[in-house]
Amino acid sequence: MGTRYEGKVAVITGAASGLGEATARLLVAEGGRVVIADYGEERGRAVAESLGDAARFVRCDVTVEDDVAAAIDTAVDAFGRLDGAFANAGIVGVVGPISETPMDDFDRTMAVLVRGVYVTVKHAARAIQAGGAGGSIVMTSSVAGVQGGLGPHAYSVAKAGVIGLARSAAAELAAHRIRVNAIAPGSIPTGMTAHVIAGDPDAIESAADRIGQQSPLGRSGQPNDIAEAALFFLSDAGSYVTGQTMVVDAGLTSGASMSPVWGRTAMVVAR
Repeated sequence: MGTRYEGKVAVITGAASGLGEATARLLVAEGGRVVIADYGEERGRAVAESLGDAARFVRCDVTVEDDVAAAIDTAVDAFGRLDGAFANAGIVGVVGPISETPMDDFDRTMAVLVRGVYVTVKHAARAIQAGGAGGSIVMTSSVAGVQGGLGPHAYSVAKAGVIGLARSAAAELAAHRIRVNAIAPGSIPTGMTAHVIAGDPDAIESAADRIGQQSPLGRSGQPNDIAEAALFFLSDAGSYVTGQTMVVDAGLTSGASMSPVWGRTAMVVAR
């Protein structure tokens, strides 16, 4: 067991699987305690039970403010404090041509991906401020919020909004010693990603193979890659960083794959 999150307490939404589960397991392995807040009750309880006394499960639909508030309050009631929150719960949401988008589906997508993040930040800030010791809030954005064409329209709008919220909330909450940052993952093989790539949420290995084939670094990312980024922001390692978005995508959005034209040694002089 490590000590990078020793004695600290965090609430993680969407922690029953994927990126949230990986982060919960890492925080506990590093000495922390966590509240698993997730809509999936059976899986969420299983994750919490596997982590023992260091974890609690709360059924949480992030579109319901009372659910989110209850998850935050559970951390304080069970562990006596709140140091951090990871607003991670998400869905792909509505897909397809913008000219054919059903607006009810758009609104549902925004309710999860924007409103759910906003209300998590709201109640986490409330509890951390009450504790008086400061803390850290992290939220999951996406490369789709950084660059066009990497996600469905509504998803891209939402994830860009998360980046804006990280900057805005960071500006307010710095006075309370609360840092706010976002993580923008590339394609990470989780059940949600596997469903998009392979049409089967259980085809995670197949999705990882396909992601790895397109990665500038020659391998697929893993949920723990995002968990490590979250731990950096949540822990003292990131104590001087706020209002930022860390892109974790193997260099995809930076154009890290060198064109063969520029991979050859030569001197080019314009005349």
